[in-house]
Amino acid sequence: MKPLQLTESDGSNKVTVVGIGQVGMACAFSILSQKLTTNICLMDANADKLMGETCDLLHGVSFIGDCKIKGSTDYKDSANSKVCIITAGVRQREGETRLALVQRNVEVMRNIIPPLAKYSPKAIYIVVSNPVDVLTYVAWKLSGLPSEQVIGSGTNLDSSRFRHFLSNRLGIASTDCHGWIIGEHGDSSVAVWSNVNVCGVPLIQLNSKFGTPDDAEKWHLLHHDVIQSAYKVIKLKGYTSWATGLTISAVVRAILKTSFRALIKLSNLRDIRRGLLV
Repeated sequence: MKPLQLTESDGSNKVTVVGIGQVGMACAFSILSQKLTTNICLMDANADKLMGETCDLLHGVSFIGDCKIKGSTDYKDSANSKVCIITAGVRQREGETRLALVQRNVEVMRNIIPPLAKYSPKAIYIVVSNPVDVLTYVAWKLSGLPSEQVIGSGTNLDSSRFRHFLSNRLGIASTDCHGWIIGEHGDSSVAVWSNVNVCGVPLIQLNSKFGTPDDAEKWHLLHHDVIQSAYKVIKLKGYTSWATGLTISAVVRAILKTSFRALIKLSNLRDIRRGLLV
C-alpha cells in the first residue's frame, strides 16, 4: 500500500503575514522563534521597510534552524500558504476606540483579501486588524471562502490578559490560572466568572459571589482592567504588539498541528477502508 504523499498544497506549513508593522513583525517573530514554520512570507506595500525587516530576520535565522523567509509586495509569492495572517490596517491611536477604525480598515481589506484568496484558496485566514470582529466578517465576505476558513483573533488576547491579572492578584503562575473572556474583542467583551479556576479548582466554589458587583473582594474589577489594558499600553508606548504576536502564534500552532494530525488520521482511515474492501 502506497504511503500518503504530501504535496505543497496539503502538507506545506507556509505562513504569510500581511502587514509588517509592530503587530505583524511581533507575529512573525513569535512564529519563527517557536519554530512553527520553515517557510514564512512577509507582505507589505512599503518595499523598503519590507526588505529591511526581511533582512533583519534572515541575519538571525541560524539561531532558529533552516527556514525560508521571503519579503514581497507581489501576492503571487503568498501562493499555497497554509495560514494567512492579516495585520495590515490603520493603527489605533491613544483615546481612539477600535470601532473608530472600521471604514479606513475596510478599504484596506478590499485590496488585500481577494488576491490572497486567489493564490491560497485552501488557507486558514486569521484577521488581527481592528476592529477584529467586524473586519473578520468583511474578510470572509470579500474572500468568497467557506466561513470556517476565515477566523479572527477573537478574545484570545483578552483571555490571556485576564489570566495575567488573576495571576498577579493571586500570586500564582498564569499558566495555573484559567479563565475566559468571550464575546466581542475589547470594550464589550464578557468575563465567564463561573469557569475561572486555579489548577482545576473553581473560585466560585470558594466565594459564591465571585465576579459579581456584590463581591466584597471586588474581583469583577479585573474585567475592567482587561478592557483598559490595551489603552494603557497604547498610552505608554504608542501601540500594542508582543502580546498579540504571542496570541497569534498560539493560534497558528493549533492550526498547523491539528491540520497535520487530521491529515494523518485521514490517511489511516483511507488505508483501513481500502483494507476492508480488499
